[in-house]
Amino acid sequence: MENNVARFDGKVALITGGSSGIGKATAIAFVREGASVVIAARREKQGNDTVAELERLGGNALFVSTDVSHAHAVENLVAQTVKRFGRIDYAFNNAARTDETFALTADLSEQDFDKTVGINLKGVWLCMKYQIRQMLTQEPQGGAIVNTSSGNGLGGCPQASFYSATKAAIITLSKSAAWEYAQQGIRINTLVAGAFRTPMLEGSMDRAAGGDPEGRKGVEARWSAMTAAGRIGDPAEAAAAVLWLCSNESSYVVGHSLIVDGGLTSLWR
Repeated sequence: MENNVARFDGKVALITGGSSGIGKATAIAFVREGASVVIAARREKQGNDTVAELERLGGNALFVSTDVSHAHAVENLVAQTVKRFGRIDYAFNNAARTDETFALTADLSEQDFDKTVGINLKGVWLCMKYQIRQMLTQEPQGGAIVNTSSGNGLGGCPQASFYSATKAAIITLSKSAAWEYAQQGIRINTLVAGAFRTPMLEGSMDRAAGGDPEGRKGVEARWSAMTAAGRIGDPAEAAAAVLWLCSNESSYVVGHSLIVDGGLTSLWR
């Protein structure tokens, strides 16, 4: 256990979408292994509650209210992180739109497109932009970045075309940046997440069931049946993958898309 705790001792991790779901689980995992953590999200109460929880675990944590679709907000997030902790060793860009509109492609609106692309894709790019600049100028130089994609980005999904498009683009954006900065000490990889028990997935299943409790049970059963593992994942399992991608144990892993989905997409990818 001592070796695990020491793995990130003295390091600084920045996590967007860090107040719930996979982001929160990753923040908890980093704190338990010795890192100081900055979490960014739009909802202040939930963010501050998460920081309090991290501090109860003995962690050193900071919440910065951030809308990742705006450059000035992301620049401020990075500046506040450096002001508090001096550097950024790891960044997990996990923020995504949580109120996704589910509809046929021709029925979606321009506003839906702009909002989904702004948060899911532009947000990842903006975060990398300012994180990379910081990682290039700090001493010692370098760091590790993990961006969250989705199984939907591997093959598309009916009634989720904008979400799927952004998640596919995150993979290629990450691969491109990985090539550009690997020799300067910055490793960039992607977590391709399947179905995890998060507020986002819970909301999706609720909407799919139309508010019917019995129908909701059926939706969840179908999700579980689609995975080789036969169950929906625990966010802590995704967090473990993120920490591995950030750690020295993955020092030769660059531009990789790590699929963690219980086998959900294994038959068609």
